[in-house]
Amino acid sequence: MKKQINEILKELKKHSSQKNIKGMERFGITSKKKFGVPMPVLRKMAKHIGKNHELALKLYPLGYHDTRLLASFIEIPEKVTKQQMDKWVNGFESWADCDSICGALLDKVPGAREKAYSYIKSKKEFVKRAGFVIITWQAVHDKMVGDKVFIDFLDIIERESHDERNFIKKAVNWSLRTIGKRNERLRKLAIKKAREIEKQNSKPAKWIAKNALRELENYRFK
Repeated sequence: MKKQINEILKELKKHSSQKNIKGMERFGITSKKKFGVPMPVLRKMAKHIGKNHELALKLYPLGYHDTRLLASFIEIPEKVTKQQMDKWVNGFESWADCDSICGALLDKVPGAREKAYSYIKSKKEFVKRAGFVIITWQAVHDKMVGDKVFIDFLDIIERESHDERNFIKKAVNWSLRTIGKRNERLRKLAIKKAREIEKQNSKPAKWIAKNALRELENYRFK
C-alpha cells in the first residue's frame, strides 16, 4: 500500500503545474496543499487504479486537493461510513473539493440525504454548502427518487435563502435551479417558490430568486 501511495504521489508531482495552481486560486480554490493536476488527469488515474476503499482511506488524509479528489473517485459509496462522511465533509477547504467530492461520491452514499439535512444546519460554510450540493447532485443523478423529496426541499431552500455568505447563496441558487430542471412539474413549483423567495426583505434571497427565475422561466425540456 505504501509503495502504491508513493507511486501515486510521484505521478501527481509529474503533472503538477504552478500555472494551474495560480489559476485555481483565482477561482477561489484555496486549498492549502495542491499539486494543480488537471481534472482529466485525475480521472484517468482513478480509472487506472480502479475502485479501492482501503486506498481511498489512505489518500484522503494526505491533505492535498488532488489526493482528496482522487480518493473520492476511487472510493466505494456503499463502504463509506457516517463517521467517514462527516470527517471528509468537515475537511472541505473550498467550493471545488466540496462540489467535486459530493458529486463524485457523497450523494451516492447510503443515507446521504439525511446527512445532507444535518449539514445544512451547520454554521461552517463549506459543511452547509455540502448539504445543498448533495441534494443538488441527487436531483441530477438519482432518476428513481420521487418528486416529493425535492418538493419538500424547496421549503428548506426558502428557509435558508437569507444566508449572505457567497458560497451558501450560490449553493442555494444552484439547488433551486437544478430541482426546477428535473421535470416540468418541479420547474413550475421551483418558479413559484422563487417568486415567494423574491418577496423576502433580503439581498441574497432576491439575488437567488431573480437568478433562478431568469433561467427557469425560459427553460424548456427536450
